[in-house]
Formats: sequence, structure tokens, C-alpha cells
Amino acid sequence: MALLGDRPPASPAPSPARPVAGTVRPSRREAARTDRSARSVRPPGPLTTGPLPGLAVAALGVAAAGSVHLLVPAVPLLTAAVVLGILAAHLPGARKLVSGTARPGLSFAGKRLMRVGVVLLGLKLSVGDIAGLGWATVAMVLVVVAATFSGTLWLGRRLGLPGDQPLLIATGYSICGASAICAVSEVRESEERDVATSVALVTLCGTLAIAVLPLLHQPLGLDAGQFGRWVGAGVHDVGQVVATAQTAGQHALGQAVLVKLMRVALLAPLVAAVVLSVRARHAHSRDAGAEVRPDGAEDGKSTGEDAATGTGTGTRAATGTGTGTRVAGRRPPLLPLFVAGFLLMVLLRTTGLLPAEALGAAATAQELLLAAALFGLGSAVHLPTLARTGGRVAALGLCSWIVIAGVSYGGVLLTA
Repeated sequence: MALLGDRPPASPAPSPARPVAGTVRPSRREAARTDRSARSVRPPGPLTTGPLPGLAVAALGVAAAGSVHLLVPAVPLLTAAVVLGILAAHLPGARKLVSGTARPGLSFAGKRLMRVGVVLLGLKLSVGDIAGLGWATVAMVLVVVAATFSGTLWLGRRLGLPGDQPLLIATGYSICGASAICAVSEVRESEERDVATSVALVTLCGTLAIAVLPLLHQPLGLDAGQFGRWVGAGVHDVGQVVATAQTAGQHALGQAVLVKLMRVALLAPLVAAVVLSVRARHAHSRDAGAEVRPDGAEDGKSTGEDAATGTGTGTRAATGTGTGTRVAGRRPPLLPLFVAGFLLMVLLRTTGLLPAEALGAAATAQELLLAAALFGLGSAVHLPTLARTGGRVAALGLCSWIVIAGVSYGGVLLTA
């Protein structure tokens, strides 16, 4: 009999069916799954070639958009870039390139280059510009933005648009078009298809404003200054504002740009509000013991609009697929780095230290970067998929357009 503490006699080596205590050996099923995973690894293919091919395609798209703008000056560069991106995604010759080798670079342009463009956008605004508008105009802009954002968000959810589309479309209509959409989508980590759909809608509706609003200038009884403020408060993108307001002369153009830049200044507080919303959802998730993604869906559940309508984004919660997945407990910064850069550029412009040449070069760089980003986002639009919600998206765009045009027109008349 062995005494307490004596080493037991040696035993034969354990068989694979009886693992040694304290060790973890995979089961046959787990081993087979691991083997399949190892075999599924492929050598780098077209989708892992890096961003350079896609960035080259984006550069070609910007050059083509610039050519369109030179031939037809009424078509803004950014609008042409979005439309050409959508065309590239559906033309038989370019479709395979856009969805394959060029996809990483085009996605890089749609996210990273857009951030740089948003930062440079701050150089178009100074604190003095905002103060020069007067409190009445500032109050009018705040009311227009609040009414457009809340009304569009509410209606988009009522229509059952999937994912982050209601929020992104509301942001684009109320603030500054594609730039605001991409800023908020970075915080929410929205699906690329939601971003692309929202950008396409807001850009195309803003382009329609270039043709429609000048026709209403005289029938609505607006002088040049009033027309400029109306355009600045009601048109989405800065380039579209310039293209629309310049039809009424330089005074209208100046008023339009000032009012529009006041809306741009609201980008930072809106992003901060979205961050606080995401943090609140994360806190609720921790209390409830479930993961909440930025689109508002708990792990394994659909969003409210998906649950109500049966639309498909709710499956992402159960599968964990899609770019919208966020690690549970991760808190986004209250002021994202690119938004902080935007505010820093506003302060730098306010100091008056930058010469006109530097501001001109920055404006050109900003427009080219945004054009490349919008081409990349346009190339992610899949029209057959968009067609499934096209009627609801179009209805939301039309209603939001009527809201922002009507509220801004009333505000201009009250502050005249």
C-alpha cells in the first residue's frame, strides 16, 4: 500500500480516448472543424490586394466627374462623382472590377478620405461668419435643422426603412449632405449599403433642387438675399448650394454660403449626440446582459423597425455579420478625432492666419477628397437591392424635401 504522499507507480501512456487530467483535447467534431477552417484559408486573391487598385479607380472616377463638371457647369463635381460611381457598379465591363480587385480601395476612399474631407470642410467656416448672420438667422437655422432631422427620422422609421437609413437620411437632409452622413455612419459603424443608399438619395434630391429652386425664385416673391438664405437653409450639399444660389447673383450666393456653413457647424454637436445615444445603448446592454450594436439591435434580435416590418437587417444581430457589429462594452469617444479636426480647422480659420492661397488649396483638396469618397460610396449602391425599398426611400426623400423647403421658406420670411 502506498503511503500518503508517495509517488504512485508509473502507468502506461494514456490513449487518445482518455486524455490526461488537466488537459483539453479537441473532440473529433472540433478537430474536423479546425481542419476545415485551415483548409478554407486561401492565398491572397483579388479582394486582399490592398487599397491601391481601388484608389486608382477612384482617381479615374474623380477625373471623369471633373470632365462632366467642365462640360456641364450646372452639374456639381460631387454629384457627378456619385452618379458615375453608381454607373461603374452596374456597367458590365466595370462591375467585376468594382466589386472585386478595386473594392478595398473604394471602401477606403468612402471612409478614410471622407474623414479628411470633413476635417478640411472646417476651413470654410469661422466664428465671425456665424456671428455675422445675426441671432434671428441663427435661430431660424436651428429650427430648420431640428424640424428636418426629427421629422425625417420619425417618418423613415414609420416607413420601415432598414438599418441606419432613417438616421443617415435625416442627418444628410438636415446638416450637410454626404459629409454629415459619413460622419454619423463612422460613429454608428453603419452598414456600407445603408450609407451608400442614403448618400445616393440625398445627393440626387439635392441635384434636383438645383433645377427646381431657381424656378421658384420669382413666384415666391423673394429678393436676392432672401433667396440665398432659403437655398442655404434648404439645400443639402455645399456644392449644390453654390450651384443653386449663383443663379440669383453674388449677393444671393454670399448669403446662401453663410447660412449653409451655419448648418455645417451643427455637425459636431449632432455627432456628439449620436455618440451619447450609442453609449446609452451600451449601458443598457450591460445592465440587461446583452450586446447592443450601433444600429440599436440587441444580440440575437432585430431593430424595432425590422421587427415591425420583417426587413432583413435584423438577421445581422443573430449571425454577427456585417460591418455594423461592435464589440460589447466598447465606448466610442464623445468627440471623434475627425470631428475634433473639423473644429480645430474652424478655429484656425477664425484666427485669420491662413493666407488666401492656402485656403484655396485646401478647398480644392477637400472637394477632390469628397469626390473620391462619393465615387467609392456610389460604387457600393446595388440598384436591384435599392429597388426593394425604392418606393419607401423615394417617399421619404420627397417628404423630407418638402419639409425642409417649407420650414426654411417660412423662416426666411419671418427673419426678413
